[in-house]
Amino acid sequence: MLRIFKKEDQTFGQFNGGEIIENKPIGFPHEAFVLKPFSNLFYWAHAIATKDSTIGLHPHKGFEILTYVLKGKIKHYDTKIEKWVSLKKGDVQLIQSGSGISHSEHLYDKSEIFQIWFDPDLSKSLSKEPQYKDYKEKEFENINGTKTIIGTSSDITIDSDVFMFEYDIKNEFYLELDNNRTHTFYLISGEIEIDKNIVTKDSFFIYSNVDNIKLICSEESILFHISVPNKLNYETYYK
Repeated sequence: MLRIFKKEDQTFGQFNGGEIIENKPIGFPHEAFVLKPFSNLFYWAHAIATKDSTIGLHPHKGFEILTYVLKGKIKHYDTKIEKWVSLKKGDVQLIQSGSGISHSEHLYDKSEIFQIWFDPDLSKSLSKEPQYKDYKEKEFENINGTKTIIGTSSDITIDSDVFMFEYDIKNEFYLELDNNRTHTFYLISGEIEIDKNIVTKDSFFIYSNVDNIKLICSEESILFHISVPNKLNYETYYK
């Protein structure tokens, strides 16, 4: 089954009077959007800085929070490392917030990020020591336009059952999928055709109960893919 959510169908947010604006494929449960958290995928935001802007120190517990830099550069501070760390396009930071951590983020003008929250089973994660780690783009395996961000060839270790990829698509693209998992996609750039549907930039789509898909693009396109289990063996925070 295929579901498509164009940018205008998503929910929106902002920080600091619009200095940072967001479209959210998956918003927080209280936000007015048809798509709610599912599996271990709790939240997904695409944030854009319209000028240099800092989100002040704020707390997190339990969740695993991954930031992927799409454009420009950012810097991060938290109460675990107690210093500012800079990241640029293609870099990843992972906060495993455990028993509690506070952090601050600074986005430079015109920078863009994904921030994605995973629910790793809070009944266990809330008792763990919080952790922070960042990864540079050069650390990720990239074979024929397929970058593995979380997977067997990646150094990222995460408690949540997640696979994460980025694809650089130039023509037709065939993708084998595990039909025991739900596959979520965000089109970062370009335009693609799937199952006779045209998908445009910043659209989000979900495949479930399929084992392969064919994508066709008329221009070079960048596609982001997160795979999560159809069923979990624990109850999530949202449930």
